[in-house]
Amino acid sequence: MMSEQEALKNSSARNRGGVQRVEGKLRASVEKGDYYEAHQMYRTLFFRYMSQAKHAEARELMYNGALLFFSYNQQNSAADLSMLVLESLEKSETKVSDEIFEHLTKLFSLMDPNSPERVAFVSRALKWSTGGSGKLGHANLHQLLAVTLWKEQNYSESRYHFLHSSDGEGCAQMLVEYSASRGYRSEVDMFVAQAVLQFLCLKNKSSASVVFSTYTQRHPSIERGPPFVQPLLNFLWFLLLAVDGGKLTVFTVLCEQYQPSLKRDPMYNEYLDRIGQLFFGVPPKQTSSYGGLLGNLLNSLMGSGEDEEGEEVQEDGSPIELD
Repeated sequence: MMSEQEALKNSSARNRGGVQRVEGKLRASVEKGDYYEAHQMYRTLFFRYMSQAKHAEARELMYNGALLFFSYNQQNSAADLSMLVLESLEKSETKVSDEIFEHLTKLFSLMDPNSPERVAFVSRALKWSTGGSGKLGHANLHQLLAVTLWKEQNYSESRYHFLHSSDGEGCAQMLVEYSASRGYRSEVDMFVAQAVLQFLCLKNKSSASVVFSTYTQRHPSIERGPPFVQPLLNFLWFLLLAVDGGKLTVFTVLCEQYQPSLKRDPMYNEYLDRIGQLFFGVPPKQTSSYGGLLGNLLNSLMGSGEDEEGEEVQEDGSPIELD
């Protein structure tokens, strides 16, 4: 008698063989230029497999089909099959894995950077990666997306995803390139200051420290420190030490002493208000001194702030306006 495990294995092998035969026929249609017909057949097979609860087969077929359409520059058909990959993940309650993240990032990388489908795809992929919760996406998926966007030299979008990953070193290396290629020499300190303060606002102390140390060590325009030539870099160095100590008096004096540097960007003091609340027990302001767009930007960065004080968060928060 065949064991249940052997039966399942044989069934899986038969299914795989069936998928391969179908893929062969579909590939032949695409190679002949029958794109519309092939696309419709992929969709028909997807819904057939899904109705039979063959979720893995449906996902594999759509993934390979999307790659095939991308190779023939059929962006619309490829993007549609990419969305079906996500639908198979959502409906099958598939658990997250690095392999799936890599597949999703591969599809993302092949999409036209200016297409609305790409925006919809990444938003839906991130939502799936945290089980559809209100969180902003799994840190590992954010990291892969950040690296992809970095390769495209889309630095501001890359920075957004690095902020929601735990890859402080990668973020720093990207910022060095961003600063060197797009920034003024007088702004080298400001590129890392924004990242450090935003990481702290997201309660990610470890990435804030790593991004600071890596950036200052590797940037060709920054002389070895501490202490640094740029006062703002000295402020960040002291701030990271103060966050570890948690003494309010140190934090208060530090912010007062470095006000000339902190006034270079009106957002710095708003970030520091939040950092004071998170790490030094400063009570929230009763009435906000800022409003409108600036207030909305800060609120979107901070999230609801309901997490336990001092807890490091690497994949929570709310969307960040970075420009």
